[in-house]
Amino acid sequence: MGHDGGMTDHKDDRRDELAANLAKVERRIADACAAAGRSREEVTLVVVTKTYPASDVRILSELGVRHVAENRDQEAAPKAAECADLPLTWHFVGQLQTNKVRSAVGYADVVQSVDRARLVTALSKEAVRAGREVGCLIQVALDAGERDRGERGGVAPEGVEELADLVARSEGLRLDGLMTVAPLTGEYAGRQRAAFERLMDLSTDLRRAHPAATMVSAGMSGDLEDAVAAGATHVRVGTAVLGVRPRLR
Repeated sequence: MGHDGGMTDHKDDRRDELAANLAKVERRIADACAAAGRSREEVTLVVVTKTYPASDVRILSELGVRHVAENRDQEAAPKAAECADLPLTWHFVGQLQTNKVRSAVGYADVVQSVDRARLVTALSKEAVRAGREVGCLIQVALDAGERDRGERGGVAPEGVEELADLVARSEGLRLDGLMTVAPLTGEYAGRQRAAFERLMDLSTDLRRAHPAATMVSAGMSGDLEDAVAAGATHVRVGTAVLGVRPRLR
C-alpha cells in the first residue's frame, strides 16, 4: 500500500474490525437459536448504527447487514440520505417527537417506538402525504404503572391493545408487532428473560386480533440470548458490532 494510502488502510482496518465483530454476534445468535430449538432464519439482526458514521453503515451493508437502526432523527436523516443507494431497511428505535415525524417518515421503513396516540396520528398523516407505508411496533414499557409511560418511552401493557387497534386502522401504517427495552426498574429489573417472556405473552394476545403482527423486537448486545430464548424475531445490537463508542480520530 505504501504510506500514502493511509485512508485506505484505515478503512480496511475498520472493515476487518466490523467483520470480526459481526461474525461473533452472528455466532451468538446462531448458538442461541440452536439452544432454543429455533431455526436461525427466525431471528433478524438489526444493527444499531447511532453515533457511527455513514461510512460504517456502508461497510456493514457490504458485509451483508440488511437492517440498521437509529434513534435520533437529527443524525439519522442525513445518514440515511447518504446511504440511500444501499439495500437497507431503516428502523427508528428512539423516542420520536411529533415535530420530527415528517422527516423520519422520509427514510424509516419501521418505527419500533410507537407509544402514544398522537404519534400514531402524526405518522399516519405523514405516511399518506409521502405515499409510503410505515411499519409500526408498539413499544411496551414493562416498568410502567397501569396508565403511565415508561422511563424510556413505551406504553404500559394495559395500553397495548388500544394503541395497536389505532395503528391497524390508520392509513399509511402497518401494525408489525411489539418492541421492548429490558427495564432498569420495577419488577423486571435485572430479569431480562422474564421481561422478554412477558413480551411474548403480550405478542400472543396481540396476534389473536392482528395475526400479521408477528414481529417481536427485544434484546440488545448484553441480553440477546435471553431474547432469542424467549422467542424474539428481531434483536437490536449496537455495541457488540460497532464498539463501545466512536473513537475520536
